[in-house]
Amino acid sequence: MKIQHLATLGIIAVISLGCTQNTISQETETQTPSAATTTIPVANASQFKAGEHPIQGKVSVITQQGKRYLQFDKNFKTSDGPDVYVILHRADAPPTYGIKEKDYVSLAKLQKTSGAQLYTLPNNVNLADFKSVAIWCRQFNATFGYAVL
Repeated sequence: MKIQHLATLGIIAVISLGCTQNTISQETETQTPSAATTTIPVANASQFKAGEHPIQGKVSVITQQGKRYLQFDKNFKTSDGPDVYVILHRADAPPTYGIKEKDYVSLAKLQKTSGAQLYTLPNNVNLADFKSVAIWCRQFNATFGYAVL
C-alpha cells in the first residue's frame, strides 16, 4: 500500500514539474519582444460609437512587419448578425441604413463579435480617402457601429 502511495506521489510530482516548466517557457516566449513582431501605432485609438446596435471598444491603425492593420482592442464587443463586415467609409459617421457602394471599401467579414482582432489594410487603400471604420451588415445594409479614423 505504501509503495502505491509513493508511486502516485511521484507521478503527481513529475506531472506538476512538467506543467510548471511548460508554463515558464510559454511566459518567456510571450514576454520576449522581437523585431519581427514589433507593433508601431500609426494613429491614435478611436472609440466605437453605436449605430443600429450597441458596440464598445476601440480601434487603431497599426503597422506590423511592414503591413498596416486595423486593430480592435480586447474590449471590442458588438451584436451578432448575418453577413457582418468590417468596412472603411468615406464619412465621419456612416448612415445607419442605406450605405452606398461608392462610399465604402470592404476589408473582411467580422471575425468574432468580441475581443481583440486584426484586419489587414490592403496596400492600394489610401486611408486619407476614408474617415471611419464601420461594422456593417451587408444583408440588411445596416451599420452596427463605427469609429472615426
